[in-house]
Formats: sequence, C-alpha cells, structure tokens
Amino acid sequence: MCTVCGCGGHSVEDAFRAHLEKTGQAGAALAPHPAPHPAPLQSVAIPALGGALHDHGHAQGGHDIHLGHGPAGTEVPGMSQERLIEIETDILSKNDAFAARNRAAITARHAFATNLVSSPGSGKTTLLCRTIEMLGEVPLAVIEGDQQTTNDADRIRATGAAAIQVNTGKGCHLDGRMVEAALARLGLPEGAFLFIENVGNLVCPAAFDLGEDAKVAILSVTEGEDKPLKYPDMFAAAGLAILNKVDLAPYCDVDLDLYEANVKRVNPAIEVLRVSARTGEGMQAWLDWLRAGLARKGA
Repeated sequence: MCTVCGCGGHSVEDAFRAHLEKTGQAGAALAPHPAPHPAPLQSVAIPALGGALHDHGHAQGGHDIHLGHGPAGTEVPGMSQERLIEIETDILSKNDAFAARNRAAITARHAFATNLVSSPGSGKTTLLCRTIEMLGEVPLAVIEGDQQTTNDADRIRATGAAAIQVNTGKGCHLDGRMVEAALARLGLPEGAFLFIENVGNLVCPAAFDLGEDAKVAILSVTEGEDKPLKYPDMFAAAGLAILNKVDLAPYCDVDLDLYEANVKRVNPAIEVLRVSARTGEGMQAWLDWLRAGLARKGA
C-alpha cells in the first residue's frame, strides 16, 4: 500500500532514512549503489526478508514469494514488522484527522459523499457522467483525482456539474488533505451529492479515509472474475460494489455470478449491483442506492 511504497513523500523508506540519519547510521546504508547488470530470470536470487517469505510449489523455475503474511502485511528490508506498523499507524492517523474534518463539513451540509475506487479503465468517469445526467436538476459536485491532466474533470464539467481536478503528481491516491482543499474551492451545496472519483488504483485508496459516507468499488467485466480475490482490501473496505460494463459480458466469456461470489467471499455484507453505463442497465438501482444514502443524511 501507499504507506510503504514511497508516493506522496509519506513512506516507510523516508522514515527509515530519517531514523538512520538521526542515529548516525546513514553513511553506508544510504550510499548509492551502482545499478547491477540485468541477469537472466532463472539466475536471479531473491533473499528472504525477515523470515516471512512463504513458498507455494516449484512451478517453472522457483518458489512463489509472499510478503504479506507478517502483522504489517508487507516487508521493507531492514525494518521490523513492529516499526512498519508504528509508521503506518502514524501516517494514517494524520490522514484521519483531515478525514474527520471533511466528514464534519459534509455532514453539516446534509450532503452524501461517495468515494469511487477502481482500477484504471473500469468506466468510473463514464458511469459518473451517466449518473449526473440521470439525476437531473439536483445539487451535486465532483472531485476528480488523477496523476495528471484535467481530462476527467473536463468531461464532468461538460455535463454542467461543478468539478475540481486534483492532480496528485506521483501520488497514487487521494488523501484527506487533498479533499479538504478541494472542498474549500467547491462550495458544496446543501443536500448535495458529492462524488469523489479517486485515482485508478485498487491498492492504496483502500487505506485512506477521505471523509466519505461510503466507498464504492467499481469493477468492469473485462478485468477477470478473480480481481476481488487479488485485491481484497479494497472490496473489504467498500460498502457497495458495482459490476460495470455488463453489456460486454456476452463478448468476454465471463461468469457474472462468479464475479459476485468472489466479491462476497471477501466481504459477505457488501451489496453488488450489475450496471451498464452505456445501455442504462442497472442504473436505476444505483440511483436508488444514492438517493437512500442522501435521505439518511437528513436532506
């Protein structure tokens, strides 16, 4: 996840570097190393990290490597699981403070906020444009997250809706601070729908609360029925899963029931909707879900 990958300047690697510098160990540990010549795949040796590697089988030239079995859920060379957990907790607690302020501001406006999360290309923006069109004359606003360009925000603005683009640069997700800054510019109307379209990524956004009322995980039928099993944290964190582009199912040799079963294996309580933004199939159920969420906010 993002708390260890180094994006956005908040990483375990940064914290470890600071720790080494503070304790006078930075010289050798942080010295640059020449890039090694690439080796043939079969001759590459990967050392064990903290003894937490887990092997499965001997298929085609080596053991599988599993780095997520420790308490921290990942591995960083030279750092204990306890330290990883400490740093991640610190990073997320700072984000949670921003998220709490966002949630209070959204609730004060009796608005209903959804955090739309998915892989790139799942159809989030197309779904959102169709949703805005079908909702009609209701107050709403959109925060668009991408690494670069204003393409998606421009598409949203073309519908007549207010939108703010947040470009994260090298960052792989939106965080509470970014959303707070966007909200200050949006001027969220009373009783509005707030749609936050996160950066396309099924890993990091799972961990970062933005102050939303619900995460909505969007999965297109072209991605493979096992996607929820490969990226379980996102589907575990979501309150709703949308199986999108179902109009393509006959051409993709996919099993929609298996998609849904795998989502529910990860999160038995999640609701699943089958939707095509292109044909309109399932869109009414999605709109009903949104309106029920807004009604719960007392609008």
